Amino acid sequence: MRLFIVQLLVIVGFSSCSSEAEKIHPTQKSITTSVYSSVIIQPDSLYKAYAMVNGILEKNLVEENTIVSEGTPIIQIINTSALITAENAKLAYNLAQQNYSGKAAILNSLSKELSNTKLKLNNDSINYFRQKNLWEQNIGAKAEYDAKKLAFDLSSNAFAIAKENYSRTKNELRTQMNQANNSYKNTIISTNDFTIISKITGKVYALYKNPGEIVTTLEPIASIGSAHTFIIEMLVDEVDIVKIEIGQKVLITLDAFGYEVFTAKVSKIYPIKDEYNQTFLVEARFEEGPIKLYPGLSGEGNIIINTKENTLTIPRDYLAEGNKVKTDEGLINVAIGLQNIDNVEILSGITKETWIYKPE
Repeated sequence: MRLFIVQLLVIVGFSSCSSEAEKIHPTQKSITTSVYSSVIIQPDSLYKAYAMVNGILEKNLVEENTIVSEGTPIIQIINTSALITAENAKLAYNLAQQNYSGKAAILNSLSKELSNTKLKLNNDSINYFRQKNLWEQNIGAKAEYDAKKLAFDLSSNAFAIAKENYSRTKNELRTQMNQANNSYKNTIISTNDFTIISKITGKVYALYKNPGEIVTTLEPIASIGSAHTFIIEMLVDEVDIVKIEIGQKVLITLDAFGYEVFTAKVSKIYPIKDEYNQTFLVEARFEEGPIKLYPGLSGEGNIIINTKENTLTIPRDYLAEGNKVKTDEGLINVAIGLQNIDNVEILSGITKETWIYKPE
């Protein structure tokens, strides 16, 4: 019987100590709420370069990890048929240019014909008007006057036809020359498309093709981005996106740097939801970041939503039934403010002198 009583006292004493250990006072401290997101590091202005034409990759003009300026040629593509087309267009333009402005037989003969008809018209005009004056003075025969007039009319018509023929032919040759010039310029532009240039000043992060491989307009052939400026891409769940604002502080940890924490600020919020993973893309820029970064580094981010200093808080696991705490007087309703994964802000209902117990 005495042994039973001793055992009972030990159990009660242990239970009492356990109960005492589970009760605490609320504490005054700061509390921060944040939104979690996964993180991927990417160079600023990163883009994939595509070819404008199909062909064979002749040569990579730079190597991966090379710093290039805007407009620097990075890849050369060849296409024999396109080069032949460009050469033919050049020949056609040169021929059209000669036909129009050179000593070509077409305009040269038409110009001589026009000069001859003009000379004949001048001569027939003099004869006609001389004969006309004589006829008006009743001198000469009517048949002779009619013959001079007919010759003058025929010369006038011939000159008009020659003039029109020369002008029309010249316009046609000028149009043909301009068309050939446009075709040649177009082939030159197309030929320039065989040289891929960098659109930005940055670093060549990837070259996807080797010399001799087929290049199409559907596949990227290079990846280029900023060499020194990196952005933080964060995927935020749709239930949290309404809490995110431009300028909010972000705490970043990267797998490559262990537990070291870096700071950043939200710089851009994309308004389109990714239907596949139900997230929104949010960008941030480092305030204090690592000295060395690489594209694709991953980690975690916490976007700071609210922070309160010197406020009454209790551990989150001391809440019971959502908004109640267990005290010496039983369960008491409390008003809850900010809360995070560890702590909850208490706005009213208890004070820092109140003993609270962890619910079972």
